[in-house]
Amino acid sequence: MSPKNVIFKKICKDKSVGVYMGKRDFVDRVDSVDPVDGVILVDPEALQGRKVFVTLSCTFRYGRDDMDVMGIAFRRELYLSTRQVYPPLQDREKGIHTKIQARLLRKLGHNAYPFFFEFPDNLPCSVALQPAPHDVGKQCAVEFEIKAFSAESQDAKVRKRSTVKLMLRKVQYAPEGEGTAPSVETTRDFVMSDKPLHVKASLDKEIYYHGETIKVHVNVTNNSSKNIKNIILSVDQVATVVLYSNDSYVKCVDIEDSGDSVSPGATLQKVYKLLPVLANNRERRGIALDGKLKHEDTNLASTSIIREGVLKEVMGIMVSYRVMVKLIVGGVVDWLFDMFSFDQTLIAGVTLMRKTLSKLHLFSKLTDTLSKSVFFAFRSNVCVAVVSCL
Repeated sequence: MSPKNVIFKKICKDKSVGVYMGKRDFVDRVDSVDPVDGVILVDPEALQGRKVFVTLSCTFRYGRDDMDVMGIAFRRELYLSTRQVYPPLQDREKGIHTKIQARLLRKLGHNAYPFFFEFPDNLPCSVALQPAPHDVGKQCAVEFEIKAFSAESQDAKVRKRSTVKLMLRKVQYAPEGEGTAPSVETTRDFVMSDKPLHVKASLDKEIYYHGETIKVHVNVTNNSSKNIKNIILSVDQVATVVLYSNDSYVKCVDIEDSGDSVSPGATLQKVYKLLPVLANNRERRGIALDGKLKHEDTNLASTSIIREGVLKEVMGIMVSYRVMVKLIVGGVVDWLFDMFSFDQTLIAGVTLMRKTLSKLHLFSKLTDTLSKSVFFAFRSNVCVAVVSCL
């Protein structure tokens, strides 16, 4: 969130309209969302009789603006709301909803007018797919924007010199309380082996925050006659573009190739550590990120949590995470018989969100590279796979 007493402002080129806001991050608490409020400063002489309007929009972009096929642009407007702020349609004092608006109005004078928007329940949070280093133009993303402009009417042609835009972010924080820690286990039988292989994997807790190490507890009981050659752990990010194609992009954001082996009749109990952070994935195309504001860093996207009854199809990009534990098992004869069912996976559901504002200071040392007081957590799926190979 914005540091205290910091005001964001932007003025159009012809100086007729300016936007002033106390913050650019708005929190989605699943059952409610922070309203968008600010102040518009106008210059009546520069307006020359034109009216001033302000819009709040949510756009899903899945291609560059200069790309279109048969006249169809690669962007879709999910939400658009417009208000006339000048000449005002109501008494200026009645349009004040927050203390920051009241302070701005006192400071900016009689040519300043408040605006106020409320998010509908069915809008997604800000998220973007990271482009490759050589990509140009805007990336695939869900974006929020405040735009103020002057024109003869709401539907009249808008001049760029009389338009000012300010990007916003809609973010989520973790819910209060801790859920059940994910835990899964699987048993694998092998041909020509009297006893099975048993594997159990679990996490310490359900919710993790960006910059926090994930501890994976792995318990292997190898009663079979097979030798486990290696144990590989990874954190996968699953980003599903649900709006137009339902495509899923699975990206490994951290991996641990332990090299641990378990001989027949032996056991292994070990805690592995994984740290999925954007710093190790900056060059990888297609990684889902939280919405990025200009001159500010961001992080891996948080898990998408939606309100009950809201259609997933309008959420743009859905993000989830899973922890994968893979055992590489050697053996020639068993591999020949089991090659058609070599991958056994169990999934335990968990949750991903940001921490509530009241407790952010407890985690201030976790992520120094992120923007101040911005924290996220994720619910991951835990998968255990047993792979037979030569």
